[in-house]
Amino acid sequence: MTSPSPTPARPLDQAAARTQVDAALTRFMAEQHALLSSISPDLVAAADALRDFLLDGGKRLRPAFCYWGWRGAGGADDSVGIANAAAALELLQASALVHDDLMDRSDTRRGLPSMHRRFEALHRERGWRGDREQYGTAAALLLGDLLLIWCDQLFVRCGLDAAAVLAAKPAFDLMRTEVMAGQYLDVLEPVAGDSTDELALTRATTVLHYKSAKYTIERPLQVGAHLAGASQELVASYGAFGLPLGEAFQLRDDLLGVFGDPAVTGKPAGDDLREGKRTLLVALALRSLPRAEAARLDQRLGAADLTATEIAELSSLVAASGAPEQVELRIEALMERSLAALAAAPLKDEAARETLLALARAATVRRY
Repeated sequence: MTSPSPTPARPLDQAAARTQVDAALTRFMAEQHALLSSISPDLVAAADALRDFLLDGGKRLRPAFCYWGWRGAGGADDSVGIANAAAALELLQASALVHDDLMDRSDTRRGLPSMHRRFEALHRERGWRGDREQYGTAAALLLGDLLLIWCDQLFVRCGLDAAAVLAAKPAFDLMRTEVMAGQYLDVLEPVAGDSTDELALTRATTVLHYKSAKYTIERPLQVGAHLAGASQELVASYGAFGLPLGEAFQLRDDLLGVFGDPAVTGKPAGDDLREGKRTLLVALALRSLPRAEAARLDQRLGAADLTATEIAELSSLVAASGAPEQVELRIEALMERSLAALAAAPLKDEAARETLLALARAATVRRY
C-alpha cells in the first residue's frame, strides 16, 4: 500500500486567509461601532477612529501566523471561527500600537496621525476647552484599553469549539502578559542608568524577545496550534521555528527604525533615535564606537530637543559603528535556525509549511 501524497501547496491560500481575517475584523468593528454609537453620539468619533485604525492598514502578521499555525496542526481552511480567533490578535496588536505611540510620543502611524494626535486635532478643530494634549493622551489610553478588552471578547467568542478555546487560552493570556512585560522593560531601559556594554546587550535582547519576537510569531503559532488540538511536539516545533524568526523580524524592524524610508515605514526618518529606543542595534553601536562618539550617541539618543540634523548625525554614527552589519549577520543566523526547525516540524498540511516559509521570508527581507 502506497503512502498518500503530501497535500499540495495552494498559492492563493495566503491571500484567502487575510481576506477571512479582514472580513472578521470588519464584522466585529461594525458591531462595536453600533454599540458605541448607541451609548452616545459623542462616541461616534471614537468609534470611527478605532474602525479606521483597524481596517485601513497593517500587515496582519500575527493573525497570519495564528491561522497557519492552525492549518499546520490540521485545522480546516474554511472555518469562520479561526478567522475570528486570528483577528483577535490584530485587536491586541492595535491596542499595543496605540499605547506604544503614546509612550514614544510618535506623531504618525502608517503615514497617518497616531491616535493621541488624532484626538488632539479633534479637540483643536472643535474648539473645546482645556488642555489639548491631555485630552489626546486620555483618549488614546482609554481606546487602547478598549481594544484590549475587545481582543479577549472576540477570541473567547470566536465560534470554535469551547474546549479548544479553553485549551488555547493559557497561551493567549501568556502572550498578552509577555508583551506587556516587554513594553515595560522597553520603557525602563532608557532611564535605568549606567550599565556595562554586556548588560545593555542582555537587556536589549530580553526586550526583543518579549516585546516582539514571542508576541509576533511564536505565540500566535502556538495559539493556532492549541486551537487545532496539536500535539506538544508540534507546539514545541512552532517555538523552535517562531522564536528565532521573531527575533530576526524585530532586528529587521530595528534597522528600518534608524535607516528606513518614511515612504515605506510610514514613520519619520530615524524615528527610533528620536524616541530613544535602546535596541540591540543601538547597544551594539555603543559597544563598537570610539568612546567620544559612543558618548555623543548615548547622550543625544531620545533627547527632547533632538533636531533633524542631529538624527542624521546619529544615524551616521550607528552606520559607521559596524552594528548594522553585525545585525545582518544575526538575522542570517537566526533565519537558518528558524527554517531548519520548520523543515523538521511534524506539520499535517504541507500547504501550511510552504506558506509559513513564504511568511518567514516576507517578514525578514524588508529593505530600507
